Amino acid sequence: MTATHAFWLAGREATGETTFDVTSPWDGHLVGRVSVPTEAQVEEAVAAAHAVVDEFAATPAHVRAAALDHVSKRLAERTEEIARLISAENGKPIKWARGEVGRAVSVFRFAAEEARRFNGGEAQRLDTDAGGTGRLALTRRFPKGVVLGIAPFNFPLNLCAHKVAPALAVGAPIILKPAPATPLSALVLGELLAETDLPAGSWSVLPVANDRMPALVQDERLPVISFTGSDTVGYAIQRSVPHKHCTLELGGNAAAVVLADWSSEEDLDWAAGRIATFSNYQAGQSCISVQRVIADAAVYDRLVAKVVAAVEAQGTGDPTDESTDVGPLVSEDAARRVESWVDEAVAAGATLLTGGKREGASYAPTVLADLPADTTLAREEVFGPVLTLHRVEGEAAAFAAVNDSKFGLQAGVFTHDMQTAFRAHRALEVGGVIVGDVPSYRADQMPYGGVKQSGVGREGVAYAMDDYTYERVLVLTGLAL
Repeated sequence: MTATHAFWLAGREATGETTFDVTSPWDGHLVGRVSVPTEAQVEEAVAAAHAVVDEFAATPAHVRAAALDHVSKRLAERTEEIARLISAENGKPIKWARGEVGRAVSVFRFAAEEARRFNGGEAQRLDTDAGGTGRLALTRRFPKGVVLGIAPFNFPLNLCAHKVAPALAVGAPIILKPAPATPLSALVLGELLAETDLPAGSWSVLPVANDRMPALVQDERLPVISFTGSDTVGYAIQRSVPHKHCTLELGGNAAAVVLADWSSEEDLDWAAGRIATFSNYQAGQSCISVQRVIADAAVYDRLVAKVVAAVEAQGTGDPTDESTDVGPLVSEDAARRVESWVDEAVAAGATLLTGGKREGASYAPTVLADLPADTTLAREEVFGPVLTLHRVEGEAAAFAAVNDSKFGLQAGVFTHDMQTAFRAHRALEVGGVIVGDVPSYRADQMPYGGVKQSGVGREGVAYAMDDYTYERVLVLTGLAL
Protein backbone atom coordinates (compact mmCIF):
# COMPACT_ATOMS: atom_id res chain seq x y z
CA MET A 1 0.00 0.00 0.00
CA THR A 2 1.51 3.34 -1.06
CA ALA A 3 1.37 6.01 1.62
CA THR A 4 -0.09 9.39 0.70
CA HIS A 5 2.31 12.32 0.92
CA ALA A 6 0.87 15.25 2.84
CA PHE A 7 1.48 18.80 1.67
CA TRP A 8 2.63 21.73 3.82
CA LEU A 9 0.11 24.38 4.78
CA ALA A 10 1.47 27.37 6.69
CA GLY A 11 4.31 25.26 8.07
CA ARG A 12 2.31 22.21 9.09
CA GLU A 13 1.38 18.93 7.43
CA ALA A 14 -2.08 18.75 5.92
CA THR A 15 -4.11 16.56 3.59
CA GLY A 16 -6.94 17.38 1.23
CA GLU A 17 -9.87 15.43 -0.17
CA THR A 18 -8.25 14.08 -3.35
CA THR A 19 -4.89 12.66 -4.44
CA PHE A 20 -2.86 12.20 -7.60
CA ASP A 21 -0.18 9.68 -8.51
CA VAL A 22 3.43 10.45 -9.36
CA THR A 23 4.88 7.82 -11.70
CA SER A 24 8.35 7.14 -13.04
CA PRO A 25 8.89 8.25 -16.64
CA TRP A 26 11.37 5.38 -17.00
CA ASP A 27 9.14 2.39 -16.32
CA GLY A 28 5.82 3.83 -15.15
CA HIS A 29 6.01 2.48 -11.60
CA LEU A 30 4.19 4.38 -8.86
CA VAL A 31 6.66 6.63 -7.05
CA GLY A 32 4.22 8.29 -4.68
CA ARG A 33 0.67 9.44 -4.09
CA VAL A 34 0.20 13.11 -3.23
CA SER A 35 -2.64 14.80 -1.39
CA VAL A 36 -4.13 17.82 -3.16
CA PRO A 37 -5.06 20.98 -1.23
CA THR A 38 -8.69 22.03 -1.38
CA GLU A 39 -9.66 25.56 -2.40
CA ALA A 40 -10.25 26.36 1.28
CA GLN A 41 -6.78 25.10 2.21
CA VAL A 42 -5.12 27.17 -0.51
CA GLU A 43 -7.00 30.19 0.80
CA GLU A 44 -5.81 29.39 4.31
CA ALA A 45 -2.18 29.22 3.16
CA VAL A 46 -2.38 32.52 1.29
CA ALA A 47 -4.17 34.25 4.17
CA ALA A 48 -1.58 32.96 6.65
CA ALA A 49 1.30 34.17 4.48
CA HIS A 50 -0.30 37.60 4.06
CA ALA A 51 -0.97 37.88 7.80
CA VAL A 52 2.64 37.17 8.74
CA VAL A 53 4.28 39.62 6.28
CA ASP A 54 5.23 42.24 8.88
CA GLU A 55 6.22 39.73 11.55
CA PHE A 56 8.45 37.76 9.22
CA ALA A 57 10.13 40.85 7.79
CA ALA A 58 11.08 41.83 11.35
CA THR A 59 12.49 38.40 12.23
CA PRO A 60 16.11 38.69 13.39
CA ALA A 61 18.66 37.75 10.75
CA HIS A 62 20.14 35.02 12.94
CA VAL A 63 16.77 33.22 13.06
CA ARG A 64 16.43 33.18 9.28
CA ALA A 65 20.08 32.27 8.78
CA ALA A 66 19.87 29.41 11.29
CA ALA A 67 16.83 27.97 9.51
CA LEU A 68 18.58 28.14 6.14
CA ASP A 69 21.72 26.55 7.59
CA HIS A 70 19.60 23.76 9.03
CA VAL A 71 17.99 22.98 5.68
CA SER A 72 21.39 22.97 3.99
CA LYS A 73 22.83 20.52 6.51
CA ARG A 74 19.80 18.24 6.43
CA LEU A 75 19.83 18.12 2.64
CA ALA A 76 23.46 17.06 2.80
CA GLU A 77 22.66 14.34 5.35
CA ARG A 78 19.85 12.97 3.18
CA THR A 79 21.60 13.33 -0.18
CA GLU A 80 21.32 9.74 -1.36
CA GLU A 81 17.68 9.36 -0.33
CA ILE A 82 16.64 12.61 -2.00
CA ALA A 83 18.71 11.93 -5.12
CA ARG A 84 16.94 8.61 -5.59
CA LEU A 85 13.59 10.35 -5.16
CA ILE A 86 14.52 12.94 -7.82
CA SER A 87 15.65 10.17 -10.14
CA ALA A 88 12.44 8.22 -9.61
CA GLU A 89 9.98 11.07 -10.15
CA ASN A 90 11.93 12.91 -12.84
CA GLY A 91 13.82 10.14 -14.67
CA LYS A 92 17.12 11.95 -14.10
CA PRO A 93 20.18 9.67 -13.99
CA ILE A 94 21.24 9.13 -10.42
CA LYS A 95 24.62 10.80 -10.86
CA TRP A 96 22.96 14.01 -12.06
CA ALA A 97 20.38 13.77 -9.28
CA ARG A 98 23.14 13.66 -6.67
CA GLY A 99 24.63 16.75 -8.27
CA GLU A 100 21.29 18.51 -8.00
CA VAL A 101 21.05 17.80 -4.28
CA GLY A 102 24.58 19.10 -3.84
CA ARG A 103 23.64 22.32 -5.59
CA ALA A 104 20.59 22.76 -3.35
CA VAL A 105 22.83 22.27 -0.31
CA SER A 106 24.93 25.18 -1.57
CA VAL A 107 21.91 27.38 -2.38
CA PHE A 108 20.63 27.19 1.19
CA ARG A 109 24.14 27.72 2.57
CA PHE A 110 24.63 30.78 0.34
CA ALA A 111 21.25 32.10 1.48
CA ALA A 112 22.22 31.67 5.14
CA GLU A 113 25.43 33.59 4.53
CA GLU A 114 23.63 36.35 2.64
CA ALA A 115 20.92 36.61 5.31
CA ARG A 116 23.58 37.43 7.90
CA ARG A 117 25.01 40.33 5.89
CA PHE A 118 21.86 41.49 4.10
CA ASN A 119 20.48 44.97 4.70
CA GLY A 120 23.29 46.57 6.64
CA GLY A 121 22.14 49.77 4.98
CA GLU A 122 23.97 52.31 2.87
CA ALA A 123 24.61 55.77 4.29
CA GLN A 124 24.79 58.75 1.95
CA ARG A 125 25.74 62.31 2.89
CA LEU A 126 23.28 64.78 1.41
CA ASP A 127 25.31 67.90 2.15
CA THR A 128 26.93 67.73 -1.28
CA ASP A 129 24.28 70.36 -2.03
CA ALA A 130 23.53 73.30 0.26
CA GLY A 131 19.94 72.18 0.71
CA GLY A 132 21.16 68.95 2.27
CA THR A 133 23.29 70.46 5.03
CA GLY A 134 23.06 68.35 8.18
CA ARG A 135 21.18 65.57 6.40
CA LEU A 136 22.10 61.90 5.97
CA ALA A 137 20.20 59.32 3.91
CA LEU A 138 20.17 55.71 5.05
CA THR A 139 18.91 53.26 2.43
CA ARG A 140 17.72 49.78 3.37
CA ARG A 141 15.79 47.07 1.57
CA PHE A 142 12.42 45.64 2.62
CA PRO A 143 10.39 42.70 1.27
CA LYS A 144 7.85 43.50 -1.43
CA GLY A 145 5.46 41.01 0.13
CA VAL A 146 4.52 37.35 -0.24
CA VAL A 147 6.29 35.49 -3.06
CA LEU A 148 4.46 33.01 -5.26
CA GLY A 149 7.16 30.59 -6.43
CA ILE A 150 6.20 28.44 -9.42
CA ALA A 151 8.80 25.74 -10.08
CA PRO A 152 9.38 23.43 -13.08
CA PHE A 153 9.93 19.68 -13.32
CA ASN A 154 13.47 19.56 -14.67
CA PHE A 155 15.27 20.47 -11.43
CA PRO A 156 12.54 19.57 -8.93
CA LEU A 157 14.67 20.32 -5.88
CA ASN A 158 17.21 22.95 -6.86
CA LEU A 159 14.85 25.26 -8.71
CA CYS A 160 12.51 25.12 -5.71
CA ALA A 161 15.53 26.04 -3.59
CA HIS A 162 16.15 29.06 -5.83
CA LYS A 163 12.63 30.30 -5.03
CA VAL A 164 12.47 29.44 -1.34
CA ALA A 165 15.94 30.21 0.02
CA PRO A 166 16.19 33.87 -1.13
CA ALA A 167 12.64 34.58 0.03
CA LEU A 168 13.30 33.24 3.51
CA ALA A 169 16.65 35.02 3.62
CA VAL A 170 15.00 38.44 3.23
CA GLY A 171 12.00 37.64 5.42
CA ALA A 172 9.44 37.33 2.62
CA PRO A 173 6.77 34.62 3.08
CA ILE A 174 6.55 32.21 0.16
CA ILE A 175 3.88 29.98 -1.36
CA LEU A 176 5.69 27.31 -3.38
CA LYS A 177 3.86 25.53 -6.20
CA PRO A 178 5.94 22.59 -7.46
CA ALA A 179 5.46 21.03 -10.89
CA PRO A 180 2.65 18.43 -10.87
CA ALA A 181 4.94 15.84 -12.46
CA THR A 182 7.62 16.16 -9.76
CA PRO A 183 6.22 17.40 -6.43
CA LEU A 184 7.90 14.89 -4.11
CA SER A 185 11.27 16.64 -3.87
CA ALA A 186 9.55 19.89 -2.90
CA LEU A 187 7.53 18.09 -0.22
CA VAL A 188 10.77 16.76 1.27
CA LEU A 189 12.01 20.34 1.35
CA GLY A 190 8.87 21.10 3.36
CA GLU A 191 9.82 18.38 5.85
CA LEU A 192 13.14 20.09 6.47
CA LEU A 193 11.63 23.57 6.76
CA ALA A 194 9.17 22.20 9.32
CA GLU A 195 12.14 21.32 11.55
CA THR A 196 13.09 25.01 11.84
CA ASP A 197 11.81 27.87 14.01
CA LEU A 198 10.47 29.96 11.13
CA PRO A 199 7.11 31.65 11.89
CA ALA A 200 3.96 29.71 11.07
CA GLY A 201 2.57 31.01 7.81
CA SER A 202 5.93 32.06 6.40
CA TRP A 203 5.99 29.17 3.95
CA SER A 204 3.70 26.61 2.32
CA VAL A 205 4.24 23.91 -0.32
CA LEU A 206 1.04 23.41 -2.29
CA PRO A 207 0.98 20.70 -5.01
CA VAL A 208 -1.98 22.09 -6.94
CA ALA A 209 -2.73 21.43 -10.60
CA ASN A 210 -1.62 23.92 -13.25
CA ASP A 211 -5.21 24.90 -14.02
CA ARG A 212 -5.47 26.34 -10.51
CA MET A 213 -2.45 28.58 -11.03
CA PRO A 214 -4.29 31.58 -12.58
CA ALA A 215 -6.25 32.17 -9.37
CA LEU A 216 -3.02 32.29 -7.36
CA VAL A 217 -1.36 34.52 -9.93
CA GLN A 218 -4.27 36.98 -9.74
CA ASP A 219 -4.43 37.06 -5.93
CA GLU A 220 -3.54 40.57 -4.79
CA ARG A 221 -2.02 39.22 -1.57
CA LEU A 222 0.80 37.67 -3.64
CA PRO A 223 2.55 40.72 -5.15
CA VAL A 224 5.73 38.92 -6.25
CA ILE A 225 5.77 36.05 -8.74
CA SER A 226 8.87 34.01 -9.45
CA PHE A 227 8.24 31.65 -12.35
CA THR A 228 10.54 29.18 -14.11
CA GLY A 229 9.16 27.47 -17.20
CA SER A 230 8.18 28.08 -20.80
CA ASP A 231 8.16 31.48 -22.44
CA THR A 232 4.53 30.99 -23.46
CA VAL A 233 3.33 30.52 -19.89
CA GLY A 234 5.73 33.04 -18.38
CA TYR A 235 4.70 35.93 -20.58
CA ALA A 236 1.03 35.01 -20.21
CA ILE A 237 1.50 35.42 -16.45
CA GLN A 238 3.22 38.77 -16.91
CA ARG A 239 0.50 40.07 -19.24
CA SER A 240 -2.23 39.00 -16.82
CA VAL A 241 -0.75 40.91 -13.84
CA PRO A 242 1.23 43.86 -15.26
CA HIS A 243 1.07 45.65 -11.88
CA LYS A 244 2.89 42.81 -10.08
CA HIS A 245 6.61 42.17 -9.86
CA CYS A 246 7.40 39.13 -12.01
CA THR A 247 10.73 37.34 -12.28
CA LEU A 248 10.60 35.05 -15.31
CA GLU A 249 13.28 32.42 -15.95
CA LEU A 250 12.22 31.07 -19.31
CA GLY A 251 13.54 29.06 -22.23
CA GLY A 252 16.54 29.12 -24.50
CA ASN A 253 18.18 27.38 -27.42
CA ALA A 254 21.70 27.82 -26.15
CA ALA A 255 24.62 28.00 -28.54
CA ALA A 256 28.19 26.79 -28.16
CA VAL A 257 30.54 28.71 -30.46
CA VAL A 258 33.81 27.05 -31.46
CA LEU A 259 36.15 29.58 -33.05
CA ALA A 260 39.12 28.98 -35.34
CA ASP A 261 41.77 29.40 -32.64
CA TRP A 262 40.28 26.47 -30.67
CA SER A 263 42.00 24.09 -33.02
CA SER A 264 44.34 21.58 -31.39
CA GLU A 265 43.26 17.98 -30.99
CA GLU A 266 43.15 18.52 -27.24
CA ASP A 267 40.99 21.62 -27.70
CA LEU A 268 38.51 19.87 -29.96
CA ASP A 269 38.36 16.76 -27.79
CA TRP A 270 37.49 18.93 -24.79
CA ALA A 271 34.87 20.90 -26.69
CA ALA A 272 33.30 17.79 -28.20
CA GLY A 273 33.12 16.02 -24.86
CA ARG A 274 31.55 18.98 -23.12
CA ILE A 275 29.09 19.57 -25.96
CA ALA A 276 28.06 15.90 -26.03
CA THR A 277 27.60 15.76 -22.26
CA PHE A 278 25.68 19.01 -21.90
CA SER A 279 23.43 18.62 -24.90
CA ASN A 280 22.18 15.41 -23.30
CA TYR A 281 22.38 15.81 -19.52
CA GLN A 282 18.90 15.86 -17.94
CA ALA A 283 17.88 14.33 -21.33
CA GLY A 284 18.36 17.83 -22.74
CA GLN A 285 15.71 19.18 -20.36
CA SER A 286 17.67 22.21 -19.22
CA CYS A 287 17.18 25.76 -20.41
CA ILE A 288 20.93 26.05 -20.98
CA SER A 289 21.60 22.64 -22.47
CA VAL A 290 23.54 22.90 -25.74
CA GLN A 291 21.08 22.98 -28.63
CA ARG A 292 23.20 24.71 -31.28
CA VAL A 293 26.88 24.30 -32.11
CA ILE A 294 28.19 27.13 -34.26
CA ALA A 295 31.67 26.24 -35.49
CA ASP A 296 34.15 28.10 -37.66
CA ALA A 297 34.72 26.42 -41.01
CA ALA A 298 38.40 26.02 -40.11
CA VAL A 299 37.53 23.47 -37.39
CA TYR A 300 34.03 22.36 -38.38
CA ASP A 301 34.73 19.01 -40.05
CA ARG A 302 37.12 17.80 -37.36
CA LEU A 303 34.76 18.93 -34.61
CA VAL A 304 31.72 17.25 -36.16
CA ALA A 305 33.39 13.85 -36.20
CA LYS A 306 34.42 14.22 -32.56
CA VAL A 307 30.99 15.46 -31.45
CA VAL A 308 29.15 12.58 -33.13
CA ALA A 309 31.52 10.05 -31.56
CA ALA A 310 31.16 11.65 -28.12
CA VAL A 311 27.37 11.72 -28.39
CA GLU A 312 27.27 8.07 -29.41
CA ALA A 313 29.39 7.24 -26.35
CA GLN A 314 26.75 8.63 -23.98
CA GLY A 315 25.32 5.84 -21.83
CA THR A 316 21.53 5.62 -22.08
CA GLY A 317 18.95 3.64 -20.14
CA ASP A 318 17.86 3.03 -16.57
CA PRO A 319 18.38 6.23 -14.53
CA THR A 320 19.22 4.20 -11.43
CA ASP A 321 22.24 2.69 -13.20
CA GLU A 322 25.45 4.45 -12.18
CA SER A 323 26.72 4.31 -15.78
CA THR A 324 23.69 6.03 -17.30
CA ASP A 325 24.31 9.49 -18.70
CA VAL A 326 20.97 10.03 -20.45
CA GLY A 327 17.66 8.87 -19.04
CA PRO A 328 14.10 9.35 -20.26
CA LEU A 329 12.30 12.62 -20.77
CA VAL A 330 9.71 13.55 -18.17
CA SER A 331 6.91 11.87 -20.14
CA GLU A 332 6.16 9.98 -23.32
CA ASP A 333 4.30 13.02 -24.63
CA ALA A 334 7.47 15.09 -24.23
CA ALA A 335 9.48 12.48 -26.13
CA ARG A 336 6.87 12.34 -28.90
CA ARG A 337 7.09 16.12 -29.31
CA VAL A 338 10.88 15.93 -29.68
CA GLU A 339 10.48 13.09 -32.18
CA SER A 340 8.04 15.13 -34.25
CA TRP A 341 10.37 18.14 -34.39
CA VAL A 342 13.33 16.01 -35.51
CA ASP A 343 11.20 14.20 -38.10
CA GLU A 344 10.00 17.57 -39.43
CA ALA A 345 13.61 18.82 -39.69
CA VAL A 346 14.78 15.70 -41.55
CA ALA A 347 11.83 15.89 -43.93
CA ALA A 348 12.76 19.52 -44.63
CA GLY A 349 16.34 18.57 -45.55
CA ALA A 350 18.35 18.33 -42.32
CA THR A 351 20.99 15.60 -42.19
CA LEU A 352 20.61 13.11 -39.34
CA LEU A 353 24.10 12.17 -38.17
CA THR A 354 23.12 9.97 -35.24
CA GLY A 355 20.11 9.16 -33.06
CA GLY A 356 16.59 10.03 -34.11
CA LYS A 357 14.88 7.09 -32.42
CA ARG A 358 12.28 7.05 -29.64
CA GLU A 359 11.31 4.25 -27.26
CA GLY A 360 8.55 5.23 -24.86
CA ALA A 361 9.63 8.33 -22.94
CA SER A 362 13.27 7.89 -24.02
CA TYR A 363 14.73 9.62 -27.06
CA ALA A 364 18.17 8.69 -28.35
CA PRO A 365 20.85 11.40 -28.21
CA THR A 366 20.56 13.02 -31.62
CA VAL A 367 22.78 15.18 -33.83
CA LEU A 368 21.69 16.95 -37.00
CA ALA A 369 23.45 19.14 -39.56
CA ASP A 370 22.21 21.32 -42.44
CA LEU A 371 19.15 22.41 -40.47
CA PRO A 372 16.75 24.58 -42.52
CA ALA A 373 16.13 27.92 -40.82
CA ASP A 374 12.35 27.70 -41.07
CA THR A 375 11.95 24.47 -39.09
CA THR A 376 10.52 24.34 -35.58
CA LEU A 377 13.81 22.91 -34.32
CA ALA A 378 15.69 25.94 -35.63
CA ARG A 379 13.35 28.44 -34.00
CA GLU A 380 12.21 26.93 -30.70
CA GLU A 381 13.65 25.34 -27.57
CA VAL A 382 13.68 21.57 -28.12
CA PHE A 383 14.06 20.68 -24.43
CA GLY A 384 15.32 17.25 -25.39
CA PRO A 385 18.57 15.45 -26.24
CA VAL A 386 18.97 17.01 -29.68
CA LEU A 387 21.95 18.94 -31.03
CA THR A 388 22.28 20.86 -34.31
CA LEU A 389 25.57 21.75 -36.04
CA HIS A 390 26.18 24.93 -38.05
CA ARG A 391 29.21 25.96 -40.14
CA VAL A 392 30.16 29.67 -40.25
CA GLU A 393 33.01 31.77 -41.63
CA GLY A 394 34.65 33.83 -38.92
CA GLU A 395 33.86 35.38 -35.56
CA ALA A 396 31.38 37.99 -36.78
CA ALA A 397 29.26 35.38 -38.53
CA ALA A 398 29.39 33.13 -35.47
CA PHE A 399 28.19 35.88 -33.14
CA ALA A 400 25.46 36.90 -35.60
CA ALA A 401 24.26 33.28 -35.68
CA VAL A 402 24.04 33.18 -31.88
CA ASN A 403 21.95 36.36 -31.90
CA ASP A 404 19.65 35.09 -34.66
CA SER A 405 17.23 33.74 -32.08
CA LYS A 406 14.28 35.02 -30.10
CA PHE A 407 15.97 33.59 -27.01
CA GLY A 408 18.99 34.91 -25.11
CA LEU A 409 19.82 32.95 -21.97
CA GLN A 410 23.48 31.89 -22.10
CA ALA A 411 26.13 31.16 -24.72
CA GLY A 412 29.45 29.34 -24.62
CA VAL A 413 32.46 30.55 -26.60
CA PHE A 414 35.47 28.30 -27.12
CA THR A 415 38.39 30.65 -27.71
CA HIS A 416 41.82 31.25 -26.20
CA ASP A 417 41.87 34.95 -27.10
CA MET A 418 40.99 37.36 -24.31
CA GLN A 419 40.08 40.15 -26.71
CA THR A 420 37.63 37.80 -28.42
CA ALA A 421 36.16 36.91 -25.04
CA PHE A 422 35.47 40.57 -24.30
CA ARG A 423 34.05 41.13 -27.79
CA ALA A 424 31.73 38.18 -27.18
CA HIS A 425 30.65 39.67 -23.87
CA ARG A 426 29.76 42.91 -25.65
CA ALA A 427 28.20 41.44 -28.79
CA LEU A 428 26.19 38.42 -27.68
CA GLU A 429 22.56 39.12 -26.74
CA VAL A 430 22.41 36.76 -23.78
CA GLY A 431 22.34 36.89 -20.00
CA GLY A 432 25.64 35.04 -19.60
CA VAL A 433 28.72 34.26 -21.72
CA ILE A 434 30.82 31.26 -20.70
CA VAL A 435 34.31 31.34 -22.21
CA GLY A 436 36.19 28.10 -22.83
CA ASP A 437 33.16 25.96 -22.03
CA VAL A 438 29.54 25.21 -22.92
CA PRO A 439 26.64 27.56 -22.10
CA SER A 440 25.33 25.00 -19.61
CA TYR A 441 27.66 26.13 -16.81
CA ARG A 442 25.82 27.72 -13.91
CA ALA A 443 27.15 28.60 -10.48
CA ASP A 444 24.24 29.06 -8.10
CA GLN A 445 25.67 32.21 -6.53
CA MET A 446 26.13 34.11 -9.82
CA PRO A 447 23.40 36.16 -11.53
CA TYR A 448 21.38 33.92 -13.83
CA GLY A 449 18.73 34.97 -16.29
CA GLY A 450 18.15 35.99 -19.86
CA VAL A 451 17.16 38.69 -22.32
CA LYS A 452 14.70 38.76 -25.20
CA GLN A 453 12.20 35.92 -24.74
CA SER A 454 14.38 34.14 -22.18
CA GLY A 455 12.87 36.18 -19.38
CA VAL A 456 13.25 39.13 -17.04
CA GLY A 457 15.03 39.46 -13.72
CA ARG A 458 17.84 37.43 -12.25
CA GLU A 459 18.20 34.46 -9.94
CA GLY A 460 21.32 33.55 -8.00
CA VAL A 461 20.80 33.94 -4.28
CA ALA A 462 21.92 37.52 -3.65
CA TYR A 463 20.34 38.73 -6.91
CA ALA A 464 17.00 37.09 -6.13
CA MET A 465 17.09 38.68 -2.68
CA ASP A 466 17.38 42.08 -4.33
CA ASP A 467 14.57 41.08 -6.69
CA TYR A 468 12.23 40.23 -3.81
CA THR A 469 12.86 43.52 -2.01
CA TYR A 470 12.75 47.26 -2.66
CA GLU A 471 14.80 50.22 -1.46
CA ARG A 472 13.38 52.51 1.21
CA VAL A 473 15.29 55.61 2.20
CA LEU A 474 15.43 57.17 5.68
CA VAL A 475 16.57 60.82 5.85
CA LEU A 476 17.99 62.05 9.16
CA THR A 477 18.03 65.80 9.74
CA GLY A 478 20.08 68.16 11.86
CA LEU A 479 23.21 66.04 12.09
CA ALA A 480 26.73 67.33 12.64
CA LEU A 481 28.23 65.42 9.76
